[in-house]
This record gives sequence, C-alpha cells and structure tokens, in this order.
Amino acid sequence: MAKKSGLSAEDVVNLRSQLDEGSQPMVWFTAAAVGMEEGRSAKLLAVTDPPEGDFIQVRPTGSKDEMFLSPTELTLDKPPPRKKPATPPPAPVEAPRETEIIHPYVPEAPVKPAAPKPKPAPAAAPAEQAPAPAPKPARKQQAKATFPEVTITLVTTGEGEWAVEVLQGTRRTVKPTPVPPAAVAQASKLLAPEVAEIVEGVLNAARAQQLARVEQLRAELEAAQKALEELGA
Repeated sequence: MAKKSGLSAEDVVNLRSQLDEGSQPMVWFTAAAVGMEEGRSAKLLAVTDPPEGDFIQVRPTGSKDEMFLSPTELTLDKPPPRKKPATPPPAPVEAPRETEIIHPYVPEAPVKPAAPKPKPAPAAAPAEQAPAPAPKPARKQQAKATFPEVTITLVTTGEGEWAVEVLQGTRRTVKPTPVPPAAVAQASKLLAPEVAEIVEGVLNAARAQQLARVEQLRAELEAAQKALEELGA
C-alpha cells in the first residue's frame, strides 16, 4: 500500500476535534513544506475556518516561530528513526619488529687552530630613539543585521470593504483580515501622495454607491408607506 502524503480532509476534521478537546497533537513536515526539513515535527496550534489555502497554524519543535501551512505540507505519519552508520572494526595492530641499530663510522675531523679574537670597536654614542607610534585600535567588525522581507497588501472588494494581508518572505503570516475604511484612509495620508489619492478615489466611489443604495431604499420605504396609508392602516 503506497504511503499517503499530506493530510486528508478526515485528518483535518480529527485534528480540529483534538484541538477543541484541549490537546495539541503533533504533526510532521512533508517534502512540500518550503524551507523546512522533511520529517521535522511540529505542534498543532489552530485550524482556521474556512479551510482555504494555508489555514493550519503550527509551531516547529525547538522554535518559537508560528506559521500557517496547507494540508499537503503536513502529515500524521511519524518518520522512522534514523539509523546510525555502522562503526568499522579496528584494523589489526601488527607486533613491533626487532630492529638492529647500525651506527655508521664517522671519521674524526682535524682540529683547526682557534682564530684570533677581533678587537672590540669603539662604542658609538647612543642615538636618540624616536618614540614608537601608538598601535591603532582594532576596528570592530560591525555585525550586519538581517531583517526578513515583509510585504503588506491592502485589498478592496469594490464595495467599500478592505482587507490586509502580510507576507514574511514567501510565508503568509497574516491571512486576509478586514480593516475599517476609515483606518485605511488615515493610513494612506501618511504615505506617498499618489497612494492617498488612489485610496481616496476608491473611498469616494464606495460612498457614491452606498448613497445611491440609501436613496433607493428611501424611495422604496416611501412607496411602501404610501401603500400602507391607502389601505387605511
């Protein structure tokens, strides 16, 4: 029987039930999990609803980071323990052989007469030594701080509703979350004028659409009120 890859719909339902009971089951990463070692374990934190895209929140073992993944990137099959490589047997040690030390014959060199000692030169007056330059302090190597690339996206549905989404690298850390239009308008004023102009245009179109809807509902209400009065209510 072929080994299944990823979580099935039934597995997701069972995991959500275990979370509702207060437990945090363990799952393992598959080869489809980008940037994670296959077979590494993680603790299940949440299963969001609706189940679309990366809706399973986990925390890898030994890490404090939390991430959202899809069912194809996780599995309930625990990988088998890795086998340690077999240690080769030690090589046989040969017994030391007895060696015969042969001292070569070296003829004695003739003794040369000692050369006369040279007369000491007159001592010169000591010159003033210039002070040694002070050593330059070693430059401290500045550690380059690396920051993850973060992408924040604002999306409008065209009906006056806004949502924000955050990507950290290629991993979506914040799924689309509703944002009030007033907050979007206030934030756009702190950015480039072009951004504020585009956002204001979208908000004006949404206001005009809602105003037309209010006028339509008001006309329908007046017609209904008139019909009610004609019935003698």
